[in-house]
Amino acid sequence: MLLTVYKINVYYGAIQALREVSFTVAKGEIVSLIGANGAGKSTTLRALSGVVRPSSGSIVHDGKSIAGLPSHRIARLGIAHVPEGRGVFADMSVRENLEMGAYTRSSRKEIEESFERVFALFPRLAERAAQLAGTLSGGEQQMLAIGRGLVQRPDLLLLDEPSMGLSPVLVSEIFRMIGEINRAGTTILLVEQNASMALAIADRAYVLEAGEIVLEGKASDLQGDPKVRAAYLGDVAG
Repeated sequence: MLLTVYKINVYYGAIQALREVSFTVAKGEIVSLIGANGAGKSTTLRALSGVVRPSSGSIVHDGKSIAGLPSHRIARLGIAHVPEGRGVFADMSVRENLEMGAYTRSSRKEIEESFERVFALFPRLAERAAQLAGTLSGGEQQMLAIGRGLVQRPDLLLLDEPSMGLSPVLVSEIFRMIGEINRAGTTILLVEQNASMALAIADRAYVLEAGEIVLEGKASDLQGDPKVRAAYLGDVAG
């Protein structure tokens, strides 16, 4: 397994956000975490990337224990986190934002190759390389946030709500790009409120409720599960 998470618990002060959360991600997979707002999806990604520290439990990435490591060390080990809300540097250009994602790299040649890959994947970013990130559309900012993560050349990409605030046309485009990134060899752990899109693209999925995993399985099986359909896919008849 590329990633094994075992019984992690996370607290924000006295509030327990995650309870004994365990799951795995195999190399080459897209695994989705779905659930309502406040279920613990984003907290899970923050625990994996070192933004928050689990109080107990283990996180093993590529055979190495990473629970409790600082974010910059986890990034150097091959995990890139694209946060909810995009988090682009508004007063910096598109290219400068991408360079911020390359801070873990030392080879200028490899950095330029990564830029070329991102610009090939997102041609609009190439067209706007000198443009300030704050003047981009929401969809373009999401492309930039994903591109900044890819410049790290991660083996595991953590995507937090990539469809948030986007039009249906842009959501389809972003998800098509996510599929391309995965087919090119990057493993993806996807947090997404749009459960229908998340299950359509994923190999496997886990359902979080109130900080606990309550269901897991093949994404196609969860798509047909009456409880999942009723709670997350808008199937009131199911």
